Amino acid sequence: MKRDDVSGRAYGGNKVRTLEPLFGQARAAGARRIWAVGAYGSNHALATVLHAPAAGLATGAVLFPQPHTACAAENLVATLSARPALVRLWSWAGVPWAIVRRRRDPRSFVMVPGGATPEGALGYVSAALELCAQVAAGAAPLPARIFVGVGSTCTAAGLLFGLWLAARRGLCAARPTVCPVRVTPWPVTSAWRIVSLAARTSRLLAQWAGTPEAARADLAAGLRVIGGFIGRGYGYTTESGLRAAETFAAAGGPPLDTVYSAKSAAGMIAHAAGPEPILYWATKSSRPLPPADSEALAAAPPAIARWLNRSDQ
Repeated sequence: MKRDDVSGRAYGGNKVRTLEPLFGQARAAGARRIWAVGAYGSNHALATVLHAPAAGLATGAVLFPQPHTACAAENLVATLSARPALVRLWSWAGVPWAIVRRRRDPRSFVMVPGGATPEGALGYVSAALELCAQVAAGAAPLPARIFVGVGSTCTAAGLLFGLWLAARRGLCAARPTVCPVRVTPWPVTSAWRIVSLAARTSRLLAQWAGTPEAARADLAAGLRVIGGFIGRGYGYTTESGLRAAETFAAAGGPPLDTVYSAKSAAGMIAHAAGPEPILYWATKSSRPLPPADSEALAAAPPAIARWLNRSDQ
């Protein structure tokens, strides 16, 4: 297991790696504030508001509703408690216009949902090289398959290109197959979109560092997208996810949340047959969240306050 759930002290998870190059990009552009865009329980938004001040950036969050779960509510409380500039949308359909409007301010750097750009994907290109170095050092066997949740596609795309690059450079004996388990629906998590972002990342790094550029067909050969575990849709719990969380807890693994990591773990468990080593990439932070700020919560928009007060799961 790759423990990215503890990748940051204040807040872990996969978004920490994604944000590192994006913070650098924002600072290079002269931005004063960085905006995250996502659902109420967005890990990307929460990671942004907790980590950006250390990079000298003020924070903003553009948020839209999602199904109510305890995990999403905890994330939203922590996000609001960090007191970012806040824009509340009625639905995800308002995201494009909200991004365009924020980008009119030259002091603002606005990330797309999940930070899913070639620059953001570089975080997981680095992670793939890190994994190969750990395998070479004897920390783990080389996995034949890597299971990871896929929502915005940034993590999966970075791993896909990073592992291709590592194999091309002789840093690993064979290229593991990336097996992203959908936690957001098709076509957002289609193989075509994952390969496209990986190819754009390859092109960017070739321009910057002179690395070889990967052909789409070569990237696609290392990818197997797994569906069937999303249930009713993004944000909803599933029976298989709840069982996976219980299985991980019984085995001493990290806690899994019902929205993201429990679904990817369920996909791994269902496809784990075979003698070859497999790797599960833990992408949801397991760090304790900071205490709630009652004043910040009291100032939340009425619609968000009503959503937080819901008792149904």
